[in-house]
Amino acid sequence: MFAKLLVIFIGIPLIELYLFLLIGQKIGVLPTVATVVLTGFLGAWLTKQQGLKTLARYQQTLSEGKMPHTEVIEGIMILAAGAVLLTPGFLTDALGFFLLIPPARAWVRQRLSNHLQARVQVATETAANRAASKDRSVIEIEAEVIDERDRNQP
Repeated sequence: MFAKLLVIFIGIPLIELYLFLLIGQKIGVLPTVATVVLTGFLGAWLTKQQGLKTLARYQQTLSEGKMPHTEVIEGIMILAAGAVLLTPGFLTDALGFFLLIPPARAWVRQRLSNHLQARVQVATETAANRAASKDRSVIEIEAEVIDERDRNQP
């Protein structure tokens, strides 16, 4: 975990600084700064557009009585894209614009889903093996399953 945080908080800014210097040497200081400012504005505008579309899909899914889990994950990814697009830098801008492409978000969402499915296991439990599973690493959540077909019947 420490290594990941080290890369995020030290490695990425160093890469961004290197890219600023490299691009500044190639195209000049003012065009480099203008590019960073322009990508910030463009990123904010695209983030707003994608966010509004996702919000509309979220509301549509809710009105259909379905769980909007896909839309929530997409909304989080769009929020992350907006945050890194507002952060000055070329590497973060590339990541932000990547997350604003709907097929790219679908790819990331699928990979995230596969990763979480491999790490999280949903299991039902009877009263007999509930007593046997008093392991401290197990989190108990009581829930009631409601069948939508029963809800629609008079």
